[in-house]
Amino acid sequence: MKPSYVEVGACGLSCRLCPAYNRETSSRCEGCKSPGRMGAACSILRCAFKRGVEFCGFCNENTSCEKWRRHREASKTGDSFVSYQALEQNIATIQKAGIAEFEKQQKTREQLLQAMLTEFNDGRSKSFFCIAAAVMKPEELEAALNEARAKSAALDAKGKSEMLHYLLNCVADKKNYLLKLRK
Repeated sequence: MKPSYVEVGACGLSCRLCPAYNRETSSRCEGCKSPGRMGAACSILRCAFKRGVEFCGFCNENTSCEKWRRHREASKTGDSFVSYQALEQNIATIQKAGIAEFEKQQKTREQLLQAMLTEFNDGRSKSFFCIAAAVMKPEELEAALNEARAKSAALDAKGKSEMLHYLLNCVADKKNYLLKLRK
């Protein structure tokens, strides 16, 4: 099976917001369904492709699949190197609006993430910004970015990063978002 949406995991994660996808090295991941990842040990991806679906939510057995249920339940309390906090919302969007609409929304988030990484990354903020891009609403990210730009023009890279961290954390505190991995 040749995937149409390389940057959308079979489980519903957005690769575009993953730290590994946003690396600037030769070890950059090009997406869960990229040629380099197709042989990976992801049992969800292998199962989906074996069944001829690109997304588990489109499988005839998705409501009764124990593997997908366990993955979704685990995603409610823990993360790996990427945040799973938005997984259920991602799944709902994909099932309701389709993968193409979901990917369009993720491209907007990716553009905001790229702005954060380009303008505010002090070399140690990539994971934090990836989580913020996955968890927060695009309009919240954009407002924080614009405010950080206005308030940090005269600051060095570390100061700029601290400013955006502070603004994102202020929104997170108000909205009950968790901007760190849950281990």
